[in-house]
Amino acid sequence: MNQLDSILFQVGKPARYTGGEWNSVIKDWDKTAIHFALSYPDLYDIGMSNMAVPILYEILNNLPDVLAERVYTPWKDMEAALRKAELPLYALESKRPLNDFDIVGFSMGYELCYTNVLSMLDLARIPLLSAERNESHPLVIAGGSSTLNPEPMADFFDLLVLGDGEEVIVDLIDAFRAWKKRGGRKFDFLKAAVKIDGIYVPSFYRPEYNTDGTLKSLTPLIPEAPEKVKRRMVNRLPPPPLKPIVPFVEIVQDRAAVEIQRGCSRGCRFCQASSIYRPIRERPQEEVIQAVGQILENCGYDEVSLISLSTSDYPGIDKLVTALAKKYPNVTFSLPSLRIAASSIQLMESLPSNRKSGLTFAPEAGSERLRLIINKVIPESVLLDTAAIAFERGWTTIKLYFMIGLPGETLEDVQYIVKLIEKVCNIGRELKGNRARIGVSLSTFVPKPHTPFQWAAQDKEDVILAKHEIIKSGLNRRGLKVSWQDPHTSLLEAVISRGDRRIGQVIHQAWKTGSSFDAWSEHFKWENWQAAFKECAVDPTFYAQRERHENEILPWSHIDLGLTPAFLKREYQKALKGEDTGDCRTEGCNVCGYQTTFPTCVERLEQSAKP
Repeated sequence: MNQLDSILFQVGKPARYTGGEWNSVIKDWDKTAIHFALSYPDLYDIGMSNMAVPILYEILNNLPDVLAERVYTPWKDMEAALRKAELPLYALESKRPLNDFDIVGFSMGYELCYTNVLSMLDLARIPLLSAERNESHPLVIAGGSSTLNPEPMADFFDLLVLGDGEEVIVDLIDAFRAWKKRGGRKFDFLKAAVKIDGIYVPSFYRPEYNTDGTLKSLTPLIPEAPEKVKRRMVNRLPPPPLKPIVPFVEIVQDRAAVEIQRGCSRGCRFCQASSIYRPIRERPQEEVIQAVGQILENCGYDEVSLISLSTSDYPGIDKLVTALAKKYPNVTFSLPSLRIAASSIQLMESLPSNRKSGLTFAPEAGSERLRLIINKVIPESVLLDTAAIAFERGWTTIKLYFMIGLPGETLEDVQYIVKLIEKVCNIGRELKGNRARIGVSLSTFVPKPHTPFQWAAQDKEDVILAKHEIIKSGLNRRGLKVSWQDPHTSLLEAVISRGDRRIGQVIHQAWKTGSSFDAWSEHFKWENWQAAFKECAVDPTFYAQRERHENEILPWSHIDLGLTPAFLKREYQKALKGEDTGDCRTEGCNVCGYQTTFPTCVERLEQSAKP
């Protein structure tokens, strides 16, 4: 028995750390020139449900000279066991230490996972700061939605991949291959990589700050580094992974998944995903149907999720569901992110093997006035009619998502949340009696980069708690469950998401005092972060609870998403006036920035201009 086998007996769910799952790829280490570790900074159960890692895993392993393996953040018991046994963090397929790989690439989707990155690097015996790594260490890179403000983690990564990864990862490997062949320093590779659209090398830029603490400039230090770094975007969705790995243990999303479209055209002003995944790219129906069949054959799942930010908006979704139900009658299909509408209920009813256990809708705000401000234009009558139809047709549970602290929110708006929930409860009680169950989830608004609300301030803690109290005191009845987010968690998320490089020092300090798994309530230690802010002389309210001036240079201003600043400013002004913006797929082009560059947008704009 080797040392690793001996410690696996000491931890919970050892199958998280064994590898060898169905469809995992084992390549000959000595016969592949480039070794890439795909790293997800959260528990295996979470990371195996992520869609980015399997996409990159398949793309990289399809390259003959590239070996790609996986690693996830070990849970607390496994971390302690590794440290006690003095074993380094390893990749699942070969059990090789991470510091043996050429590239360690992190998939970054949530700011509260950032301390886990530091834990993984430390466990792998790789220096945390890029400036402290030498030629013998792996290249440490990152991509994912949260890296579109790369500055808080800039000091830890050699480079970051911004935007869709399917094409840029191949370009990056080509550049790495050429560099390895000709030899040279890591600096030479970074100089070549920074010329690739979608690649950002933080060490090639120097930030300067004004006396009031705001960002003065972010200056390129070499001629090759562009002033604006363009987000990478695929015009057409590449084929989805058809042989995803089947885990040995139950994971959060334990089913097959096919992305049917990327992007959303509805433009909710608080929603970062709506901005960073624009414009809409749809997967053809026949390709979806074929992909479902191949994944079922390769994995043996009996449940498939059709993934999209707004599944109801997929063109011909009803025809797609009908075709899938006919072709695969023994498979359960799930449709996340449905619009609040009677048509969504009809769509769910058309699914085979539908269990009618529960429906989830996100009104986000209680009043129609506030829903206009955030551009989620849903009349209350539509929500109530949809709830009534759901209960009438057999559903017994409805979950409602609301957001507290949205720009322009008043205490009256919060009271409207209570009134709206009461109306849904009354409908459920009338139609289902005591069987009706209503779940309410309250999150706190976090102003995110690259959204119209990127300039807005987050509510202070006392205001958020007062709003929570209005809802809790107003909703005290059977059959109703209310959950809410810790205000400190939301504050930290806002600080990091809108942070600059000075926040990196805070992240480092909090990690050194024991912070990790901050996204898990049982491990979140606000006192660590308070001490870290004090130690680094950083005021968290400066980043989270301060309204930004529209002409202020933001820490992410050098990242060109494709959306123009003029569009975001126009949307922010419309929000302040309580004006909505229509869906560009049905109500004309909103001139967001893609109308001259993206083929579908160009074509749609040209058609709208015809007499």
